[in-house]
Amino acid sequence: MEILPIQDAVRRHVHDGQTLYLAGFTHLIPFAFGHEIIRQGRQHLTLCRATPDIIYDQMIAAEVADRVVFSYAGNPGVGLLHAFRRAVETHRIELDEYSHFELIARLQAGAAGLPFWPLRTLENDLTRQRSRPMVASPYGPEQVAVVPPLRPDVTLLHAHCADPEGNVYAWGLLGEVREAALAADKVLVSVEEIRPAQQLREHRDHLLLPGFRVTSISLEPWGAHPAYVQGVYDRDQAFYNEWDQLSRDEAATQAWLQRWVRDVPDRGGYLGLWSPERLSGLRRAASNE
Repeated sequence: MEILPIQDAVRRHVHDGQTLYLAGFTHLIPFAFGHEIIRQGRQHLTLCRATPDIIYDQMIAAEVADRVVFSYAGNPGVGLLHAFRRAVETHRIELDEYSHFELIARLQAGAAGLPFWPLRTLENDLTRQRSRPMVASPYGPEQVAVVPPLRPDVTLLHAHCADPEGNVYAWGLLGEVREAALAADKVLVSVEEIRPAQQLREHRDHLLLPGFRVTSISLEPWGAHPAYVQGVYDRDQAFYNEWDQLSRDEAATQAWLQRWVRDVPDRGGYLGLWSPERLSGLRRAASNE
């Protein structure tokens, strides 16, 4: 495990053509990693995520991806992902869609090192569009549906904190974050803070990943903005609404990416474009939860 600036973590471990999983469920979404991948001009990626939201809309608009593996896509609580939709309608990206249950089962198979994961599901729109492999049960006459493992080359995630040994801690909703990390060959983590191990030992019930399973830690405060980090800063709902409007237009989308991602050297430059009052308001809102 190494403690690296996020630029170095991406430069060393994220390469063209890889399969990436940017984890996070409603909060702890690794926007800093997504923006750095855009900034470094990665291409031909397969992006996996159970719930692609606007970080994937931005990455798809930046043309870093050829394929998306997912089980839901949308701007949470707002509407569609407009850049995602344009890419689909122009056949610029390939889609591999699953139900939530199927995609999580794929991650569980990958994390467990299994060749498939059995599941029992009813016929639905997805099964009518795509045939599902079946295997014979070894314990009876029935046929059981299976899904293949999902093993990302790299899982990238954001968390509350880590210690210098790379043990990662998180509070609040986790969704499939742990499964996505354990299924991957490499795990890159950005955190709000790095704290002494002694301070965190009393929070063992919030240990997300042990250090031996982590490839690198990057100190990146506000690394999930405009998403939120429970207890640290609130979701920037105003931006989610703003993105819904500006991303309807391709030129406006590209102008935003140019100003807020490509033209700044790092996450600090991105944060410098926001007013201190807006950011402090998000901190106050989180403290009042």
